[in-house]
Amino acid sequence: DEHKREVWDETRQHDLQAFKRWLTPDLFTEAARIAQTSLGNGPLYVVNLAWLGLASALHMGKDFGGVLSLTMKLLSDASGFGETCLGKERAKARRQKSCHASRRCQRSKHDPYGGDPTKVSEEAFTKARRLMSLEYWMALLLLLTERFEGKHGKLTRFKGLRLLAMDGTSISMPNWKQLKSYFGTARTKGKGRTVQARMVMLQMPLVRLPYRYELAPLSQGETTLAMRLARHVRRNDLVLIDRGFFSYALFCEIHQRNAYFGIRLKTGPKLKTIRHLGTKERLVQWTPCAPIMSKWRKQGLTLPSSMTLRVIDYQIPGFRKSAVVTNVLDPTKISRDEWVRIVREKESARNLQPGLYHRRWEIETTFKEMKVAMKMKGGLRSRTPEGIRYEVAGHVLLYLLVRWTMVEAAQKHGYAPLELSFTNALREILDMSQTLLTATPQRIANVLLPRLLERIASHQVAPRPGRHFPRPNDTKVKNKGNGRIQKPAKLRTIQG
Repeated sequence: DEHKREVWDETRQHDLQAFKRWLTPDLFTEAARIAQTSLGNGPLYVVNLAWLGLASALHMGKDFGGVLSLTMKLLSDASGFGETCLGKERAKARRQKSCHASRRCQRSKHDPYGGDPTKVSEEAFTKARRLMSLEYWMALLLLLTERFEGKHGKLTRFKGLRLLAMDGTSISMPNWKQLKSYFGTARTKGKGRTVQARMVMLQMPLVRLPYRYELAPLSQGETTLAMRLARHVRRNDLVLIDRGFFSYALFCEIHQRNAYFGIRLKTGPKLKTIRHLGTKERLVQWTPCAPIMSKWRKQGLTLPSSMTLRVIDYQIPGFRKSAVVTNVLDPTKISRDEWVRIVREKESARNLQPGLYHRRWEIETTFKEMKVAMKMKGGLRSRTPEGIRYEVAGHVLLYLLVRWTMVEAAQKHGYAPLELSFTNALREILDMSQTLLTATPQRIANVLLPRLLERIASHQVAPRPGRHFPRPNDTKVKNKGNGRIQKPAKLRTIQG
């Protein structure tokens, strides 16, 4: 229905005005070209589905039917709505409905033509989003990160290297049969088995911006997903990796792309010392055993028989010894102190500045913000794998856009991007969304968007590297009050 598409295009022009300067028509067209997909013809074509995916992520308290009708409700409540094109279309549809009722004309509820052009059914939306390709979402993510780097590329670099972080997490979802069958279940503490998906992400840690991600069933290991993400690593990238991804094949994949990595040393691999570079750093050679090499070769990978690495030993006072492993072999390129230092910059405020590797923790903060502040943990509504992928993609894209807005707010008001609160930024955007929805373009550009950036910049958070949290150990003690057996807390350092 071409007429209904025109009406819905007009409706979507009012949605999420805070991000419209980046989500331009040429962006959506270019994404369709990259993904090799058609934009479609109906009111729920891929551009409107992308907007609705963002709206679904922003309004997690509403079901899909509420998301579909929210914009029109807010617009119709504004003064002068009856004189707008949308208002006239809605009034015309109501007159036609009244005329049909007087004639007792019966019309199928599934008839896509005629009726109120400002409405689409929740069933139609559910069917349309199932057909939206994941490649289109990934193309949008690709283009947005490229445009962000074109404008703020300096913020993502350390000594000329683009800094990335890689880690994984699990996402809980409703216990529906299709989701359980596709994604699988995992045992959770005190809750039996829960349906979960596995997610691995590449992120720009200096601005906490998502770069690429993989969402898969639990049957696919994190290292397998990390190998897929490594294909997006470019020359002169430096990837900070969680210790759980300690893999010879992953290291080779990154190294063969003329990129670098840093990861904490894991017990198990036998590293032969070649030469000492100082008292606490050395060059080593890693030659994996034959069974490990055979495993990767069976998967079609051609790997070198050995790899030269640099091991940097360190110990933060009061905590256990550790080490960073990297293929940055030249200490003059990135020194030992730059890798692992934790220095106090402001003694009075006890403000700590973390070393390079400890920037990997920023991706953990991203996962927390997406799952808790954006309510992705336990808040997904869909009952099918395709619907879950659609919702997660909307969350990732919304997170990117909020972070981009925070970068602009920080730069305009003289702060570092990570000094601002994500939770409060999201609240400010949500609070102003209704005002932006009904405002004129001139007022949005000249008054509301600058005011939004100012409000976001007013919520600052202090960096707190080196934090520690209680974690139970294996020693049991008896609680004299109620006779229960409890485990005492042991401090755990956030080191990456």
